[in-house]
Amino acid sequence: MSPAPAPAHTAPAKQPPAAERVYAHVKDAVLDRRYEGGMLLTEGELAEAVGVSRTPVREALLRLEVEGLIKLYPKKGALVLPVSAQEIADVVETRLLVEKHAAAKAVPATEALLGELAELLETMREQAAAGDLAAVSVTDRAFHAAIVRSTGNQILDRLYEQLRDRQLRMGVAVMHAHPDRIAKNIAEHAEILQALRAGDPDAATEAVHRHVSWVRNLAQGEVR
Repeated sequence: MSPAPAPAHTAPAKQPPAAERVYAHVKDAVLDRRYEGGMLLTEGELAEAVGVSRTPVREALLRLEVEGLIKLYPKKGALVLPVSAQEIADVVETRLLVEKHAAAKAVPATEALLGELAELLETMREQAAAGDLAAVSVTDRAFHAAIVRSTGNQILDRLYEQLRDRQLRMGVAVMHAHPDRIAKNIAEHAEILQALRAGDPDAATEAVHRHVSWVRNLAQGEVR
């Protein structure tokens, strides 16, 4: 009688490289404001927090400096850069150019797009009710990205993707500073969706303009 085959062993899930783990840890913490602008991070603290040596920490911090989230100071650490008023103005200007064009081009909207936006809107409501502001910011951004993606213009889509981190960071900052604004923010998304459902490109672009301009007005009052 042949021996029974040895039981199969499931290989443990492979962890991402150490530098990638540090990068993700710091970036996520900066975007959801666990690491605030002006905070100084040291290599030792980050190595301990992630459970790695200092070498991958340095590699990750160099990458984050290139992305404009931190500024490295030799023998001191990494300073989390605050969001400036100029950065807010630049992001809003770019968003208006891209998103108003995308909203107009999305008309007539497909049932697939309308269904996706309706689902994202409902998810946003649930996240807001749970008080998860970071999640609301991610879903908020996904709502707008879906409209941009619907244009079928891959260059425009890639341009918009480059704004992602700044959008998330500003979105969380605004919601923390103005928690009463969250319900209004969700209502404005509903207005954009309604305009797309109605097949009205002018109403859609106007709704986008009102919504995105509010981000600038609110953020500039609080984030420097």
